[in-house]
Amino acid sequence: MYETKPYFEQSTFPAIKRNQLNIIQMNLGYLCNLSCVHCHVNAGPKRTELMTKETIDQVLEFAIKNKVTTFDLTGGAPEMNPHFRYLVTTARKYNINIIDRCNLVILNEPTYEDLAEFLADNKVIIIASLPCYLEDNVDKQRGNGVFQRSIAALQRLNELGYGEVLTLDLVYNPQGASLPPPQQSLQHSYKTHLKQHYGIEFNQLYTITNMPIQRFGSTLISKGIFEGYMKLLVDSYNADTLDQVMCRNTLSIDWRGYTYDCDFNQMLDLPLADRADKIHITDLMQDQLKDTSIATRQHCYGCTAGQGSSCSGALS
Repeated sequence: MYETKPYFEQSTFPAIKRNQLNIIQMNLGYLCNLSCVHCHVNAGPKRTELMTKETIDQVLEFAIKNKVTTFDLTGGAPEMNPHFRYLVTTARKYNINIIDRCNLVILNEPTYEDLAEFLADNKVIIIASLPCYLEDNVDKQRGNGVFQRSIAALQRLNELGYGEVLTLDLVYNPQGASLPPPQQSLQHSYKTHLKQHYGIEFNQLYTITNMPIQRFGSTLISKGIFEGYMKLLVDSYNADTLDQVMCRNTLSIDWRGYTYDCDFNQMLDLPLADRADKIHITDLMQDQLKDTSIATRQHCYGCTAGQGSSCSGALS
């Protein structure tokens, strides 16, 4: 796989600083039941990196002490971490909201048959990846049969109240080296098609730009279109999105407990606030974060291109 980090060092991205910390995004490990083309984590079934219970407890201690309101759980498939349910139930006891970045297919896997009920019982917010509402496009990006298994999972979630009394949001990723279409118009198309053809309801659609790092970035390099895609991101810079990028109020934590300004920086191994060395969650204090500089490189244009892009979709 091609290394993308050297392509970002000569950066023109504007300097930005942190606001109040509200969200901790935890990468529970790179183990996943899928291997998607657009994955910026390079997750898959053969990965072995998983956050330990000890590290989870350290993050919980930090979050409770610093009044963090939300845990945003990612992977891989975060549900495949053996301590996933412990983390969810413990955090809910302290009224910490839980977001599960779910690939949907995991809900149909052997030994995970009761996972949907567990998520519903704990009022977990589900943000589910469905990169298109058409079967051929989804299977091309994520593997044969993934679309129908995703539809079955969405129908099960609807039966449990998701999309009505419980929050179910979907995520769209472009097929290749292009920006997402306008979020609102695409959301209408998703809602209409999924309702008419499958009876599925959901709350919001989030459009997320593919970040040119890890597996997707390597694919761009191998096809000789990396520089063209980066030019598209830079040329599409939208200054109105800069105040809303996720790194301003979110702390990213890797499976070992080390801290970063965002999930993308984590994948590029860029330490929090451009420090010389990585800092572990056990060595971090809240007052070390407010108003500190955020580590930025050229890949950050992926969050500010067009309508903007964050883990909660378009920014403008």
